[in-house]
Order: sequence, then C-alpha cells, then structure tokens
Amino acid sequence: MDALVERVTAWFADAARDLPWRAPDRTPWGVLVSEVMLQQTPVVRVEPVWREWMGRWPSPADLAAAPTPEVLRAWGRLGYPRRALRLADCARAIVERHGGAVPSDEEALRALPGVGEYTAAAVRAFAFGRRAVVVDTNVRRVQARTVTGDALPAPSYTAAERRLATSLVPDGDTDAAAWAAASMELGAVVCTARVPRCDACPVRDLCAWRLAGFPPDEHAHRRRTQSWDGTDRQVRGRVMATLRGADGPVPRALLTDAGPEAQLDRCLAGLVEDGLAETDDAGRFMLPV
Repeated sequence: MDALVERVTAWFADAARDLPWRAPDRTPWGVLVSEVMLQQTPVVRVEPVWREWMGRWPSPADLAAAPTPEVLRAWGRLGYPRRALRLADCARAIVERHGGAVPSDEEALRALPGVGEYTAAAVRAFAFGRRAVVVDTNVRRVQARTVTGDALPAPSYTAAERRLATSLVPDGDTDAAAWAAASMELGAVVCTARVPRCDACPVRDLCAWRLAGFPPDEHAHRRRTQSWDGTDRQVRGRVMATLRGADGPVPRALLTDAGPEAQLDRCLAGLVEDGLAETDDAGRFMLPV
C-alpha cells in the first residue's frame, strides 16, 4: 500500500486543480468555509460563492456579526441552506471560545456547531498540514476500488473502511496531509463514480478492481435514487429563492407556484422549524431576522 500512497501523492503534485482554498495564502477559516460549502455540492458551483463569501466575511468575527438574512442571501442556490446557518453559528462559537481563530485541535474542531468527523479532519489536514484521517465519498471510492476490489463502497461508512483509511495515512504530518488531498482529488477527477478514467489513473496497474475484471457494484440493490422534480427539496428551494429576492414579507398566496398546496404547507412548516424562515403577525413569510 506504500506504493499506492506514493504514486497518488506524486500524481497530485502535478495534477492538482488550482482552487482558491488551496492557495498559499489560504486561511484556516477559508478552508473551513470551503469544506462546509462543498458538502454535497460540486466545486464549479461553490467556487464563485466562496470567493464572494470570503470577500464579505474574511474572518469568523465578520460572519459572526452578519445579519441572518444577508447570510442566507449570500448562500444563494448552493442548496441545503441550513449549512449557512450552521456556519454562522460556527463563526460565533469560534469567536466566543477561541478568540476568533479557527482551532487546529481535532476535538476542538468537532465541538464547533456543524463540524463533524470529516470536516474536522479536513480542516486539520488542509488548513494546518497536520495528520488526520480524511475520508469523503471520493476517498471511499478510491479505497474500495484500488484496495478491496469493489466497484463502489457500501452505502454507509463501515468500521472496516475506517480501519483501512487509518492504515493508509502516512505517519508524518506533511505526507499525511498530501495523501489526504491527493486521494480525494483522484476520486473527484479520475476515479469517478459513473465513468472512471482508468486510462489516466496513476495506479491503474495496482487497482484491485481493475485486476479483478471490473466486477459490478454488489451494493446496487441498496442504493436509492430520487428524481429532483417534485421533491420537497425542490419546493423548499423555490420558496427560499422567493424569500431571498423579496424586499419584505411574502404572503402565502405569492408562493403557490412553488408546489402543490399540501406539499407547500409541509415545506413552509419545515423551513420555519429549521430556522430558515419566519412568519409575521399577518402570516406572511420572510427570512429570519
């Protein structure tokens, strides 16, 4: 497995995408913001929003003082807007607990609002260059194919995968951080889920999946796919777009195009419960103050 790590890391040194949160002048805060934004959202959509966000709120203290409607408007159409609220909560916690500086300790990072196992490890590796076990869907896929010979990893992260991921991480901080970034990049741009670019893979001759003849996904029957059209997420997104663009409270009657009546009511109630919307005395809807 040493050869796998060494080759992928060497490949990354030449093939890494030029992303702003990888720049030499990146800040720990910028890395944390990028990791939250990149959750379930592709780089091409995140990059322009990240640049605008960092221009407006370059430090946790800046975001901590921002009004909630501005935060939600700046989040735009990235999706899963609760991430924006959690990021603002995280900024306030960093100011209150750590004097406005993002901590490098993994336990302290995980104690921040909205920061879980993956995000804490990623910030530790990418912002501070420290050893951490960084595992996202891309890394899981690289491990599954190159080491265990599976087309795709199981739907849920397993203890066996965690052990494998830990065993692959080099001991030294610098090498470990490089492996974290390199393995993730390989999964994102070469070892992709649907159409992997095996001809461009730096470890194709080591890949257990390729050597086994590309066996099919044994977990295919457990994976659920859902069309975007007609989902609650689509309706919620339409409502949020209207609220972001409004100058004031919006009557429910102006939201009826978002979806069927019963679904709209369910989504409006959910947005209020999630803290993404509020109602006034007249029952109109608006972004939270």
